[in-house]
Amino acid sequence: LLEESGGGLVQIGGSLRLSCVASGRDIKAYAVGWFRQTPGKEREFVAAISWNGGSTRYADSVKGRFTISRDNAENTVYLQMDSLKPEDTAIYYCAASGLYAPVLATAYQYWGQGTQVTTSS
Repeated sequence: LLEESGGGLVQIGGSLRLSCVASGRDIKAYAVGWFRQTPGKEREFVAAISWNGGSTRYADSVKGRFTISRDNAENTVYLQMDSLKPEDTAIYYCAASGLYAPVLATAYQYWGQGTQVTTSS
């Protein structure tokens, strides 16, 4: 089971840190990705991190603004989001995969319920 937290309302240009906590499963065995979705659109890749944190990937739209990291001792993966823009408003999901650090949603086997991030002016 994966559970996201940390979403909320934030001003444009502000920051949020999302957390993805695994329970009942050892997250260090999995790569973890963050995806986001807005109404009427497909789920979009945001960032991914390999099981040991040695490799990270980012969507071009968030590169330089978002940072994915993990603390396997805490069974948690984080997404630090800085310089937030209006287009970052979405429901953010974390997901776990047995592959290295995939960008395709179909490569992820386990998903959380999502947390809403809303930017405002």
